[in-house]
Amino acid sequence: MSSFRWEENVSLQRYNTFNIPVTTRYLVRVQNAGLSKLVQSPLFQGHRHVVLGGGSNLLFTGKTYDGIVLKNEILGIETLSRDDLHTTLKVGGGVAWSSLVGYCLTHSLGGIENLSLIPGTVGAAPIQNIGAYGMELSDVLERVEIVDLTDGRTRTMTRAECMFGYRDSVFKRLKDVLVSTVTIKLTNAPHHRLHTAYGSIQQVLSEQGIHTPTISSVSEAISLLRRHKLPDPRELGNAGSFFQNVTIDEETCTSLKTKYAALPVFTKADGRRLVPAAWFIENCGWKGRRIGQVGVYANHALIIVNFGEAEGDEVKAISDRIIEDVNRQFGVRLVPEVNIVR
Repeated sequence: MSSFRWEENVSLQRYNTFNIPVTTRYLVRVQNAGLSKLVQSPLFQGHRHVVLGGGSNLLFTGKTYDGIVLKNEILGIETLSRDDLHTTLKVGGGVAWSSLVGYCLTHSLGGIENLSLIPGTVGAAPIQNIGAYGMELSDVLERVEIVDLTDGRTRTMTRAECMFGYRDSVFKRLKDVLVSTVTIKLTNAPHHRLHTAYGSIQQVLSEQGIHTPTISSVSEAISLLRRHKLPDPRELGNAGSFFQNVTIDEETCTSLKTKYAALPVFTKADGRRLVPAAWFIENCGWKGRRIGQVGVYANHALIIVNFGEAEGDEVKAISDRIIEDVNRQFGVRLVPEVNIVR
C-alpha cells in the first residue's frame, strides 16, 4: 500500500490555524514512514518542502508556496508495555495532540495532563518541546522515530539525542526530518504525582471545590484557564503563543529588576530564569492593539490574531514591529515560537 499520495495546487487555508489564504504547488499526505521512493523522486528533489502537522505553529508569509507540503497523517496509539507503575505508548506523528491527551485521561495515565488543549499533532510536539503549566514533553518522552527527508531512511532517537531545551530540540537544526512516531512513558494514576503549583491551577481547583485533584480534574482546570486566555482558532485565526518566553541570565535579570520592579521572573529547576514575553509586549502597549486585519489579542499579549482577512506578510510585519519595540525599550529580543515559512 502506498505510504503517500500527491495533490496539486491545494489551498492550505483550512490546514493552518492562522486561517491564512495560501496555496501550495503540491501536497503529499504521508500515512506511514515508507518514504524512500518519494524523497528520491526527481519531483521531490527539485522542490523545497515543509512538514505540516496540525498547522497550529506555522505562518506562511506568501500567497503561494512553490514547493511540497508533507502533511503528516501517520496515526495509531499502541501500548508497548505496562506494569504497576508505568505505561509506555507509541503514538503516530499525525495523531492530534488533544486526542492523545484524551486517550491518557480515559486510561488514567498521568504525565501530559498539564499539556491539555495544546493544538497541533504529536509529530510536531518534540520539535519545540511543547510545554505548559510547569511541564514539558521531554519530561515523559522516551524516544522518537524520524524519517530523514534527504534519503528516506528511518532512525530512532533517544531523549538525550533529541537535545531538548526550553521550546527547543535538535530538530530545529535537523530541519529535514519528519517525526513518524513518538514514544512516551506515563505514570499509572494511583502512583502519579500531580503538578498543580504553576500559575492559577490551584485557584481554579479551589473555586471548583476540588481539594483532592485527579489527573482529569487538573486537565479540566488547565483547559478552563487556556480557554479563558486563548482565542479559539475556529473563530479567530491564531497560532497560539507567537513568541517564546524570554530566558535571561542573572546579570540581565538584576538590571531589569532594578528598572522594573514588577518584572515577573520564574526560576526553573535547572536554574533558568524565564520572563513571560507577554509582559514585555503588554508593557510596550501592544496588548489589544489592532492594525488592519491583524492585532494582539486583548486577553493575552502573546497571541497575534487574524481578524478575518489578513495575509501572512501582514502578520509577519506586526510581529517584526513588536520585536523592534520590545528590543528598543527593554534591550531584549523576542524569538518567534511560530515557524515562519516564506
